[in-house]
Amino acid sequence: MLPTAKIGPYTLPNPLIVAPMAGVTDRPFRLLCRRLGAGLAVSEMVIADSKLWHTRKSRTRLDHKGEPEPRSVQIAGGDPHMLADAARQNAQFGAQIIDINMGCPAKKVCNKAAGSALMKDETLVRDILEAVVQAVDVPVTLKMRTGWDRDNRNALVIARMAEDAGIQAVAIHGRTRADKYEGNAEYDTIADVKSRISIPVFANGDITSPEKAREVLRHTGADGLLIGRAAQGSPWIFREIRHFLETGSHMAAPELDEVEDILTEHLQALHAFYGETMGVRIARKHVGWYLQSHDPGKQFRKRFNAIDDALEQRDTIQRYFAGLRNGEVFAA
Repeated sequence: MLPTAKIGPYTLPNPLIVAPMAGVTDRPFRLLCRRLGAGLAVSEMVIADSKLWHTRKSRTRLDHKGEPEPRSVQIAGGDPHMLADAARQNAQFGAQIIDINMGCPAKKVCNKAAGSALMKDETLVRDILEAVVQAVDVPVTLKMRTGWDRDNRNALVIARMAEDAGIQAVAIHGRTRADKYEGNAEYDTIADVKSRISIPVFANGDITSPEKAREVLRHTGADGLLIGRAAQGSPWIFREIRHFLETGSHMAAPELDEVEDILTEHLQALHAFYGETMGVRIARKHVGWYLQSHDPGKQFRKRFNAIDDALEQRDTIQRYFAGLRNGEVFAA
C-alpha cells in the first residue's frame, strides 16, 4: 500500500520522488519521470552564488516552464546568507519547494564546504537551516546522508535541528559522505530518524526494484522514497513500483515499441531544450543508459557517440530498434 506523502501544504500524487542528480535531472528528464509515474521530481542542484547564474548551465537549471506542481528546486552552498538569497530568488522564479543539499558527496562540492561536507559542522548546519527557512514563504526540505563517516553518523542530530528550524521534510541517503556510492545503503539510521521526529522522512539509496521499494518502506517506516540512479535509462521504474505497491503484482516491462517511443521523446526534448549542439552531447549518456541491456558490448553506443546531428541521432535510434524487432544483432 502506498503511504501518503506531504510536504508542507502539498499532498504529493504518490510518494515516489525523482532524486536530484547533477547532470541528469534536468527539465526534460523531470517531465518524463513525472509522466511515467513519479509523484515529484527535484531539480539538479543550483549553486547558491547567484553571481554564477549567468552561465548557460545555470540558466537551464533555473528553467521550470511547463512543470507540474509542486516544483522543487535544490540549492547548494555553504554560506547561510547566500543560501537564503538563493532560496528567495528561486521562489520568485517559481520554485514551490526549496531543497537544501547536504547529501552530495562529490569532491568538487565537499571541498567548498557544501553538500554532505556540511554535516561535519553542526553549528553551520543550524545557521543554514534557520536562514533559509526564514527567507522564504514556501516549504523548505533537506537532503542529507547518514553522517560524515561511519564513526560519525549524526543524521538524527541534524534531523532534529531541521525540525526545530521549520524544515518541512528530510530525505536521507543511507550512506555516509565517506561511503560515496560504494557498498550497500543501510536503512537502520533512516528508521531511527523516522521514529524520533514528527516531520516526513524520505528514504534514499539502492532502491532499484519494486521489491526493494517495499522492503525499504517496511524497514524504515518512511513517508516515501527518493529514486535516483535506478531511473537512469528506466524512467518507467516509478510506475512499476507504484503498481507493485498498490497491487502486489508486477507490471509488465515496457515493450520495445514503447521503449523506442520514450527514448525518442526524450531525445527530442533534449534537442529542443538545450539546442542541437548541447542536446546531442547530453543525449549520448542517456542513450547509453537506455540501451545497456540491449547493447552489452557497447558497440552501438560507440557509433552513436560519434554522431553530431540531432536528426541523425533520431534516425539511428529508429533503425536500431527496427533491427532489434527483426532479431538483428548490431555490429560496429
